[in-house]
Amino acid sequence: MMRIVYMGTPDFAVAPLEALVEAGYPVAGVFTQQDKPKNRGMKMQPPPVKVAAQAHGIPVFQPKSWKGEEAYEQLRALEPELVVVTAYGKLLPRRVLDLPRYGCINVHASLLPDYRGASPIQQVILRGEKQSGVTIMQMDEGLDTGDMLLRRAIDLAPDETADSLHDKLAALGAGLLVECVEKLGKGEITPEPQPEACRFYAPLIRKEDGHIHFTEQAEQIDRMARGLQPWPGTFSHLGGQTIKLFDITVEQDGPSGECGAILGCGKQGLQVACADGVVTIGQLQAPGGKRMACVDYFRGHPYNKDVHFE
Repeated sequence: MMRIVYMGTPDFAVAPLEALVEAGYPVAGVFTQQDKPKNRGMKMQPPPVKVAAQAHGIPVFQPKSWKGEEAYEQLRALEPELVVVTAYGKLLPRRVLDLPRYGCINVHASLLPDYRGASPIQQVILRGEKQSGVTIMQMDEGLDTGDMLLRRAIDLAPDETADSLHDKLAALGAGLLVECVEKLGKGEITPEPQPEACRFYAPLIRKEDGHIHFTEQAEQIDRMARGLQPWPGTFSHLGGQTIKLFDITVEQDGPSGECGAILGCGKQGLQVACADGVVTIGQLQAPGGKRMACVDYFRGHPYNKDVHFE
């Protein structure tokens, strides 16, 4: 079986690594990003892929950069026949791409050529797509532009969230990767060049992308609520405060009101008018406070109906 080096960082990259190990492929080493401080205590936390690799006794390497000689020499010493990359988060130079006999392949969470980039899982939900999938591609120096090796689609559920799609595509990618590696070794794959044209790109999600403007239509707010959890989450401004919003549902053609106006608050949540309907918010979190049911929050913070979400 071919000797593999794996490169990945977040949760999404764990399932493909586990699949290679379970299939019996010798993973000679894992490259991942460096540990980072997280949470209030800012304690250093290892990337999920590092934790998974160490559980299997696989050597882990965490270079800051591929610009010098150290990382390249570490990789070369492992004598990989194939490098597998899944959401690694670092660009690989040409000499790395050319080093293994079978090159470097990437597990990408979209149906290429569409949604090249950093946030394909969130973007397909934000744009209201009916399908997504995974593409295994041969890497080149472009941004997700290499030849396609295998490609598989799944339908999105009407209530699909970024979390649920993440898990589905991670599992799909794991199985597809093992199939691809097996076929590569047998010479049973014919690479398919990608079309240059791409309908949509998937740029990096920014924190400010979670700002809900209630002048939007209900359908778009629903997509944001499903596509931007858990990060960056959704928020709006009320009375000069930034309020985080959770458990959002929408209803088109509901009670009318000026966009952003509070229509009422009860056990079902806080009702806010949008462009073509009503948004119901189940929970919220004010600055410095805890996440709580809206009805509980507004018992202690009566709202002025003249103050709108912005």
